[in-house]
Amino acid sequence: MVDTLIPPCDAMRCAAAGCIPTVCVGAGVASNVEMFDRSKRAIPGGVNSSIRAFKAVGGEPYVVARANGATITDVEGTTYFDLVQSYGAVILGHAHPAITQAVTAAVGDGTSYGAPTPREMKLAEAISERVPSCERVRLMNSGTEATSTAVRLARGVTGRDRIVTFAGNFHGATDALLVAGGSGVATLGLPGTAGVPNGAVAETMVVPYNVVPELDDQVAAVIVEPVAANMGVVAPVPGFLSGLRAECDRVGALLIFDEVITGFRLGSGGAQAKYDVRPDITCFGKVIGGGLPIGSIGGRADIMEHLSPLGPVFHAGTLSGNPLATAAGLAALGQLTDDVYMELMARARHLAAGMRDACASEGFVASFPVVGTLMGMVCGSAAGSVQNFDDAKRTDEAAYAAFFQAMLAEGVAMAPGAYEAIFVGVGHTDDVLDAIVAKTAVAARTAVAALTG
Repeated sequence: MVDTLIPPCDAMRCAAAGCIPTVCVGAGVASNVEMFDRSKRAIPGGVNSSIRAFKAVGGEPYVVARANGATITDVEGTTYFDLVQSYGAVILGHAHPAITQAVTAAVGDGTSYGAPTPREMKLAEAISERVPSCERVRLMNSGTEATSTAVRLARGVTGRDRIVTFAGNFHGATDALLVAGGSGVATLGLPGTAGVPNGAVAETMVVPYNVVPELDDQVAAVIVEPVAANMGVVAPVPGFLSGLRAECDRVGALLIFDEVITGFRLGSGGAQAKYDVRPDITCFGKVIGGGLPIGSIGGRADIMEHLSPLGPVFHAGTLSGNPLATAAGLAALGQLTDDVYMELMARARHLAAGMRDACASEGFVASFPVVGTLMGMVCGSAAGSVQNFDDAKRTDEAAYAAFFQAMLAEGVAMAPGAYEAIFVGVGHTDDVLDAIVAKTAVAARTAVAALTG
């Protein structure tokens, strides 16, 4: 082991546990409370993504040491069935052999070069082959970078400024799009965010989801989650996506699909294949990195060639096309056959039906919408059938918080917010799903008692 100046968390306890400071898993300080308290002294709120905090559900987070398949294990050694799956970035299950082998092989050749690599070319080709609308692909480092680049590109191509987005859609931490986001801000009870000047959103128009807006010739682009997965899981109503395509064509605006969640999750062609609507630009993230940080945009060649160095729309990134992320992404896409997607759809239906029946048997009112491989949860009867953000906001957040805590106590980890999706992956075998359903009944009983006691 190379000598390091990074100190252990606790010299005596870490030495006794054999914990290596540079790859710390908390073995020397096997306490969620102690580790998270220390995190809060170093990191604002103790988290590096605000939605990981337990603000909406109460309490404080477990601190993860490792994960495998359908489970995660915290620093105390408690193992949970995981329905978060890194918010959809993990589809094959944690530490899948194809991913670990690819990354292990790649890391020996170096971690970043600042120069073109064969793997970034191959990943761009793999995306283009699976998503015909993506004639050219540019890789970057996150979904947020993808959406912000897509907006800049659309403005540069059209020479227009106005962007249309939909209430309840979340497109990452991009200033111009943080005006009425879904789970990213709703989980924290925020209408938007401080620190965004009026000018940044002056040309952003927010309209209701599942309603085709009337556009004018000032609109550069419409950006939409083709399946809204940040206000629960909300399917597009018939005619919505095709109507957006037609309206954009009518006024010469570009149509951007944010498929950071749905891309390579709903199927190899994403939501645009499922609903047979071809956008001009598509944003990707999550699955295409096999669990490592990544983002990308793809689109028509004539649009994409407005990006530098060919065109006037600037984009650059030191770590874009990172050789570890591209290795993991290629390994992930290489495993995702049509048969795998069929199985994932069946598992999502299996889990949704089981959790629905388990909750109903205990008098806990909840519905579990499913769109392809994606699954959501809506608590309470007030929300009814959810088609937009106003409907979604009627979900019973207190009931979700009670259910979340009860599930956690039973060994099932869900996202700490009522507006997130539930992710089922390759690691969730039928035995795992049946175990989660059994735990759901116990948790529902506990939640009812907590809410009525």
